[in-house]
Amino acid sequence: MRMVNNLKAKPPKHITDLRDLPRGCAEIFGDKTLYHYFDNREIKTCSFNELWTNMNRLGQALAKLDLLGRHVAVMGEVHPAYTTTYLAVVNGNGVIVPLDKDIAVDELDGFFSFTDAEALFYTGCMNKHIAEIAKRSPGIRYFVAINPDGEPFPDERFFTYEDVLKMGDEELAAGNDSYQHIELDMEKMCAIICTSGTTGTSKGVMLSQRNLTAATNSSCLSMSYDDENTFVSVLPAHHTYEMTCGHLALMNIGASVLINDSLKHVLKNISEFKPNALAMVPLFVETMHKKIWAEIRKQGMEKKVRAAMKVNAGLLDVGIDIREKLFGRITAAFGGNLKSIVCGGAPINPEIIKDFYHFGITVLEGYGITECSPLVAVNRPGKVKFRSVGTPVLNCEVMIDYDPGQETGEILVKGENVMLGYYKNPEATAAVFTEDGWFRTGDIGYMDKKGYIYITGRKKNVIILSNGKNVFPEELEEHLGKNPEILESVVLGRQKEDSDEIVITAIVVPNRDAEALREKTDEEIETILTAIVTATNKKLPSFKHMTATEVRFTEFEKTSSRKIKRFKVK
Repeated sequence: MRMVNNLKAKPPKHITDLRDLPRGCAEIFGDKTLYHYFDNREIKTCSFNELWTNMNRLGQALAKLDLLGRHVAVMGEVHPAYTTTYLAVVNGNGVIVPLDKDIAVDELDGFFSFTDAEALFYTGCMNKHIAEIAKRSPGIRYFVAINPDGEPFPDERFFTYEDVLKMGDEELAAGNDSYQHIELDMEKMCAIICTSGTTGTSKGVMLSQRNLTAATNSSCLSMSYDDENTFVSVLPAHHTYEMTCGHLALMNIGASVLINDSLKHVLKNISEFKPNALAMVPLFVETMHKKIWAEIRKQGMEKKVRAAMKVNAGLLDVGIDIREKLFGRITAAFGGNLKSIVCGGAPINPEIIKDFYHFGITVLEGYGITECSPLVAVNRPGKVKFRSVGTPVLNCEVMIDYDPGQETGEILVKGENVMLGYYKNPEATAAVFTEDGWFRTGDIGYMDKKGYIYITGRKKNVIILSNGKNVFPEELEEHLGKNPEILESVVLGRQKEDSDEIVITAIVVPNRDAEALREKTDEEIETILTAIVTATNKKLPSFKHMTATEVRFTEFEKTSSRKIKRFKVK
């Protein structure tokens, strides 16, 4: 099937640093709305001018509070003030520490201590815990409430976000505008991104202005988006993928963004806001795909839609595109304007990508890792290769460290986007860099002759069988995921008792909405899913067979970016 490029755009502005970003956007886009966001169920807006102005107001207040150059944490939902805080801190040569809002209260002070945070900016979802957090965190000098709930603050360390902005106004009115004249150090650490885990297992990825600026520019240049595009933000802002490829890159092209207010409302907000582009992780795309087919089957239209898809493939091959006419009723569920989805963070079934393409929505699969700020590679509009994560982005080199006798190897990266190292952990830093400066991603894959990268698994997840063969669970999970009866799965290797033999085990969660599982008992569901795993094995080499199947009736625990916490699956 020939891929048609339905995405065009004006060339993006090239930014020199993260101060140039909001300043240039304010000059170019002015009072245009950057953010639409919910506040007490009311939709409010924030313009490009407002963000630039508020950044300078906040930056001058940081100077007053002796927080310039210091480490400042930010937690909570996506909010214009979250982005403003992020930019104000890094453009004062400080260090922003975006933390996951789901970190347990009793673990937070460990993260504050580990990252040397001296202040915390937080949004409304943290209000109910903030008194306990403050009691447990004596090292935090200031707490700043972005959405205060009206309750009395626990102690004198607390300010509202508006109070801090007014503090900046007073400084500016008195002629103190030193913040705007700070010379930025592009090579200095400006962000600490904590990887998953408690403070005992988490690593702090150190990113510089150079890293984030390079990633923002390469993200803009890799996509065909501009100021005519509208997006819905659905991922947590503490993830570098959302902050860099979402907020910073979308700001630079002048796009407008609706900030989703709840995971429960994602599809509703997409339908009502009518975006023409989205940036997501596979779980959201898979959910959208399942809802499409569930609705098609509910209306008894599956055979007709399948037939239309075959006709569509032939028409596209000769340059005729009538997808909007054929499948407009399907895409209307997403507002009717959606043309593309950038998807990264985990592998996605290529059959899902093909289905969306038939419906007129191009899924552009990419690859990134926090240590690379995070973008490494992505499929470009009109140049998509199914199963591939695309080609390396600007200012980023990729090579494969092939294992002897193997067709795959570890993916290595070098470029302006690669981190400075791990905070307070020189041993871990040394372990992930080669002697000649290549970063070891820990991901396994290969590259074709045209430079397209294919990821086959994660080095730490690999199952090594007693015969020495390597099995990557992600491949098997992809096969299982093709079955509508399976909601999600994890494949792992378990050692047999009193033996060196490794048993490849499939742990599967049923999709009770699937037609074949409706009104079935748990025992019947277990029988059906075990049969599906057995049927899947027939398509695989014998050494990859999943010889044990376990059915669980609760979903796997996930991170805030909707990735399964594999380390908790035993």
